[in-house]
Amino acid sequence: MAGSWINGTPVETGDEIHPIINPATGEAVATYKSATPADVDTAVAAARAAFDGWATATPVDRWAVLYKLARLAGEHAEELVAEEVGQTGKPVRLAREFDVPGSIDNIEFFAGAARHLEGKATAEYSADHTSSIRREAVGVVGTITPWNYPLQMAVWKVLPALAAGCTVVIKPCELTPLTTLTLARLAREAGLPDGVLNVVTGDGPDVGGALAGHPGVDVVTFTGSTAVGRKVMAAAAVHGHRTQLELGGKAPFVVFDDADLDAAIQGAVAAALINSGQDCTAATRAIVARELYDDFVAGVADVMSKVVVGDPQDPDTDLGPLISEEHRAKVAGIVARAPGEGGRIVLGGKAPERPGSFYLPTLIADVREDSEAYRKEIFGPVLTVRTFTDDDDAIRQANDTEYGLAASAWTRDVYRAQRASREIKAGCVWINDHIPIISEMPHGGLGASGFGKDMSDYSFEEYLTIKHVMSDITGKVEKDWHRTVFAKR
Repeated sequence: MAGSWINGTPVETGDEIHPIINPATGEAVATYKSATPADVDTAVAAARAAFDGWATATPVDRWAVLYKLARLAGEHAEELVAEEVGQTGKPVRLAREFDVPGSIDNIEFFAGAARHLEGKATAEYSADHTSSIRREAVGVVGTITPWNYPLQMAVWKVLPALAAGCTVVIKPCELTPLTTLTLARLAREAGLPDGVLNVVTGDGPDVGGALAGHPGVDVVTFTGSTAVGRKVMAAAAVHGHRTQLELGGKAPFVVFDDADLDAAIQGAVAAALINSGQDCTAATRAIVARELYDDFVAGVADVMSKVVVGDPQDPDTDLGPLISEEHRAKVAGIVARAPGEGGRIVLGGKAPERPGSFYLPTLIADVREDSEAYRKEIFGPVLTVRTFTDDDDAIRQANDTEYGLAASAWTRDVYRAQRASREIKAGCVWINDHIPIISEMPHGGLGASGFGKDMSDYSFEEYLTIKHVMSDITGKVEKDWHRTVFAKR
């Protein structure tokens, strides 16, 4: 299959053949030829050539294409589900009930939002001029997306850019390009002009680096690890490109002493294990009131022990594999070192005896605040637990991290909830829940979790430039301010 989509056409260049491996079986589900930096040049040139036409299309014209894309994605939902499950190993229930319908909803949202891009009202801010604000598409967007939610992350980056009038070159992760390529094909079928959306699939250092540092792009957006995000930002900075980064996370899950314990236990397991824990907003640091600590640990262990690990194609499977054997080794290494840093492995801590890169749900209690398992993003089905002494200590511990993407607080006390939402430093704070997202609300963090927003109307700010238009309303040849330049004559 062609690994790239450039100027409305599937493209197969390069010599390197790359397999797409199903991590549940270790078998290849497809192969493609990797793109090269020269393909990036071609894709950026196509996007640049298509920009003026797409940027000046009327909002209703852009809406019509994107709305049709949403309809086509709905019609091809099962194809997208099959591709997503095959390339990531995620449970089919997650893909069918969360990833794909959520992506379609995002497309629908941005189709509608394309018709509501407004500037500031025209008014006179000086006696002699009328001022107005134009919000215009910034140009060509280069975007790099990860392997954990390939379709959703592509939609989060591509759709607001297209709705704003930008053109796009996207590099999906080389492990999981299938649904991104299908999205491009469906977009063309929906009427998207050639060159407006281009896909280049290849490795990060060569193809991703070429895109992030390309002089022909105007904005670079990235979702992935903090370490790689910093490299992307450095490459983009060479040309002064605007960047938007959604990076790692180490979300605190704070359980106060008045919380509904059963709800907190259920919520912790679900939020820690979603997508096999390969979610930057997953609950990873449970910080629990001393009064509830023992019951919380026992309850989480009980619920975790009933999680079904198995074939992602089976609708009864709860937990699929990790993305690769290499990633599983990284997760296993952090867990293996936890007991030496004070942690107590209550459940899991090993791989099951089955093919594929599976890892059992893992609960580590009594972790030290300075331990690797507590501080480092593991990106696997692992929940760490420690206690706190009082509310001040709970908030302090929640904020004691370089990350700031997401958090949750569990309490029946409205004042406690308000304090937590106000004082926990994160882009999203859930109260008595953890994980839900909606298209109308923004997603993004601070600190080592990056900056800027995906989803919602707020994401448009990443893809628009603000232009001030100031018009003289007097008709005078000599303006009052001219006296600062010309002497009296």
